[in-house]
Amino acid sequence: MTITQLTIQGVHPIHGTHQALLQEIIEHSKAKTSKHLNDYALRLNGVSLDDAAWARIQQQCFDAALDVTAQAQARALSDFKLVAMDMDSTLITIECIDEIADMQGLKPQVAEITEAAMRGELEFCESLTRRVALLKGLDASALQRVYDERLQLSLGAEKMLKAVQQAGLKTLLVSGGFTFFTDRMKSRLQLDHTHANVLEIENGKLTGKVVGGIVDADEKKRTVERVCAEMGITPDQAIVMGDGANDLKMMKISGMSVAFRAKPVVRAQADVALNFVGLDGVLNLF
Repeated sequence: MTITQLTIQGVHPIHGTHQALLQEIIEHSKAKTSKHLNDYALRLNGVSLDDAAWARIQQQCFDAALDVTAQAQARALSDFKLVAMDMDSTLITIECIDEIADMQGLKPQVAEITEAAMRGELEFCESLTRRVALLKGLDASALQRVYDERLQLSLGAEKMLKAVQQAGLKTLLVSGGFTFFTDRMKSRLQLDHTHANVLEIENGKLTGKVVGGIVDADEKKRTVERVCAEMGITPDQAIVMGDGANDLKMMKISGMSVAFRAKPVVRAQADVALNFVGLDGVLNLF
């Protein structure tokens, strides 16, 4: 990619604390112009970077808890028609299955499998089957407890969604998690589409199984393709956000892939990596 534009942003105002670093980046990138978009974001235009300089700037920003995004050209939000999001650890701060497992006293065991799957070290269908099996016999009321007591939206999620919805973009929540939570997110956030796994419940208790097929990486990709086809658009008109290895396939077909608080394997392959700022940080890229 030919880099012509850099956007640097932080959780805290960047113009004071990071002034020396920002000045160094401006000089090394040979930026023709710089503009503060707001207290938290700076845009550099007309930059000229080789791979070594870009790698150095990425590391400098990461060390300073700043997010930096390189773009070949300015993009408008109106270039896109759909925002597709993973749920667990992307739209929301928790992994729901880990918190459900906590009700069984099994969070460490389940969380270990979750982490391995998200790093890409374990095939997702196998990992989900193993994790759900550990929940067998748990009272289904535990799901509501997780929703009420532990589920929180990620930083900037509501601001980001409000902006994209006002701009006329449709929204899709596609999750390797469970419909119990995606259904509630759809209603709460006025999302257009959701797709997730269905936990089997009999006599008020989890059976340790899911109903139907598992929403793995391939199914996530197919879901993005299906929703785009229904909308009459192509996947390159979609912004896709995720954090785990099972999000990579749907991210790769998108017009803009956003890795949010993501595993290294995902950060390395995404167009945008938001490691520190909220989901609304994507708005500064347009």
